Amino acid sequence: MKIILNNRPVNFNADTLSISDIIQQKNFTFKLLVTKINGELIKKENRGMAFAKDGDNVLILHLISGG
Repeated sequence: MKIILNNRPVNFNADTLSISDIIQQKNFTFKLLVTKINGELIKKENRGMAFAKDGDNVLILHLISGG
């Protein structure tokens, strides 16, 4: 499967992957993440049930706050 992850092409050895699987495989460890598939916001509690497929545009961005 080839997707666009954070504006870069990425290949995975699977037909579909959940957002949770992608986070784990890419070793994203930040606690505050914003996740989207094709522009649709995926809530944290739904990441295990939201699947990306070939050609999807996936965003997994970490939030940084400060003053």
